[in-house]
Amino acid sequence: MFVRYNPQKIPTMNPLLQVSALGQQIWLDNLSRTLLNDGHLARMIAEDGVSGVTTNPAIFHKAIADGRYYEDDLAALKRLDLDAEARYERLVIPDVQRACDLLAPLYDRSGGNAGFVSLEVSPDLADDAPATVAAGVRLREAVGRHNLLIKVPATRAGLEAIEQLIGRGVSVNVTLMFSLAHVASVGEAYLRGLRRLAADGGDLSRVRSVASLFLSRVDTLVDSRLEQIGGDATARRGRSAVALAKMAYQQWRERFGGAEFASLRAQGARPQAMLWASTGTKNPEYSDLLYVEPLIGPGTVNTLPDATLAALRDHGQVAATLEHDVESARSQLQALAGLGIDLNAAGEQLQADGLEQFKTAFAKLLALTA
Repeated sequence: MFVRYNPQKIPTMNPLLQVSALGQQIWLDNLSRTLLNDGHLARMIAEDGVSGVTTNPAIFHKAIADGRYYEDDLAALKRLDLDAEARYERLVIPDVQRACDLLAPLYDRSGGNAGFVSLEVSPDLADDAPATVAAGVRLREAVGRHNLLIKVPATRAGLEAIEQLIGRGVSVNVTLMFSLAHVASVGEAYLRGLRRLAADGGDLSRVRSVASLFLSRVDTLVDSRLEQIGGDATARRGRSAVALAKMAYQQWRERFGGAEFASLRAQGARPQAMLWASTGTKNPEYSDLLYVEPLIGPGTVNTLPDATLAALRDHGQVAATLEHDVESARSQLQALAGLGIDLNAAGEQLQADGLEQFKTAFAKLLALTA
């Protein structure tokens, strides 16, 4: 899905461009009319090599609540006989379309490998596969851009929806993944969807997907458990999420680099890319680039909030690190298991907590448009 690493073409200045030269895409985890109207997003694309945008309910709530460019349109929408969700969609879909259009030249130049914008279905649909599929199809049609990804959570119902959406040729960003079990089940759902699409005579080369593994929240939860255990266990704090991502990448390579995917690849299918999400460091004791510098590698995406992107631009140390210290990563996960910390169970808890946070943010967002 992404360009190959070419060590002869690594820029020497902007670390963001260095990351891109190593085959990893940098996406901005933010979107607002301020970014669009004031030219900030266009500059990031042109000068920093930003090659995608991700959004979620919390991002749009902040944009609308704090932004000065929404008031007139929102007032006009409130005079229409629409429900709050319809008003929200009419408010943000033009922003998504504008971001898609800014990234369209990159999408075209890359042959559809880069230049995507993500828009999330309502988190209230997370346990309703048919409704998620219907919402995903409807939002894709409303935006009307080839470089749109529909965000769907990796819940049990979400997995079914992902398979059906991919089977209909709808490109998907899978969100709220927190464990290797999530990575495995999402990868399988993507493959099943591709097989559906192929069976129906669809064009596999036109569908894309990324699988978003959330990182900082993993360390927050695991660190608290390590502190409860105490003693030597505390020395393992701040290492679990990076280890998880490194092992997820190894799992990804096995799934999409082997015979299982070969027949689909021959029909034009692209691998589902691993995406590192929740990459803003929450613990001030840790590096502000903890979830960036150790996880640079080809065929991946890192979606960064503004502060983390600025930190990478300012003082990032860039190298192809994703496959370094894989044995140390494996040892970290084995040590956690030995301490009684079940990362798959932790992932289920984190997914449930994350979904509730998204639902809360979405409710606050709809309150603005009610």
